[in-house]
Amino acid sequence: MSDIEATAAAVAEEAAFVRPNLQRQMWEGRAVKNNILTTLTWIIAILAAIPLISVIYMLLIRGGTRLFGSDIIEVLTALPPAGFEMGGGIGPAIIGTLVMVAIATATSVPFGIMAAIYLAILGPTSKLAGTSRFLAKVLTGFPSILAGVFVYAVLVVNFGYSPWAGGVALAVLMLPTVVLAAEEAIAQVPQRMKDAAFGIGCTRTQVIWKVVLPTGLPGILTGVMLAIAGAAGESAPLLFTALFSNYYLESLTAVNNPTASLSILIYNFSGMPFENQIELAWTASLVLVLIVLVFNILARLVGQPKV
Repeated sequence: MSDIEATAAAVAEEAAFVRPNLQRQMWEGRAVKNNILTTLTWIIAILAAIPLISVIYMLLIRGGTRLFGSDIIEVLTALPPAGFEMGGGIGPAIIGTLVMVAIATATSVPFGIMAAIYLAILGPTSKLAGTSRFLAKVLTGFPSILAGVFVYAVLVVNFGYSPWAGGVALAVLMLPTVVLAAEEAIAQVPQRMKDAAFGIGCTRTQVIWKVVLPTGLPGILTGVMLAIAGAAGESAPLLFTALFSNYYLESLTAVNNPTASLSILIYNFSGMPFENQIELAWTASLVLVLIVLVFNILARLVGQPKV
């Protein structure tokens, strides 16, 4: 067969070849199923977002009037009003909440990271590690009020209501979240990085401090931020440990001083028959939501992988 005949045969064979239709067909079985499931997913997502959107909308309408009005400085700094008094603010509650969350963070984060290092590196397959993981997962669903009762029996009975007792109660609730998140972040560090560090003569302590913790830091900080966001909105443990006060926290050394917090202020003022206190309860709710939102946004930003 000559070259011309071979070329003609190839052209004829190509012309006879029917190319498959790769375009998506609307009524094809897989396409119909995909469209139905996608529509259902959007409907469920919208239905799930309705309560959240409605709560945020109501907070902005009822609490935004005082928070974003001309008396914003008074609202954020003044003492809470008493009885028929008008005006006032939520300053002591904001400070008290931040102080107790800071105490809880300083207490739970070091212990949580040390526990995570043991669970992920030092003894991941030991019986102690298995038991610790199980207890940490159980504590994630631990009723928060029981943490308050426990700290009440240990600290409040002996030393009185104080920000320290409130911070310890919040630390008990934060600890399992920090431990599990930090363990997962540390476990995600590539083994070849640790092997390379051991290969150049690093000790186990140097590998942990110089390789594992810096590499897993975004995941660890994400867990810490989420734990802080959850602790900031707790109210039940503070009823048993910090109680409430209408005044600013004078000193952390005053171990028997009741301490104001946003969640307890909301609880107290929302049941009062005075319109001014009810408005401040809505304002405090909006401030608390904004604080939690800030911590959640920080967790998302910190946890984003570096490209």
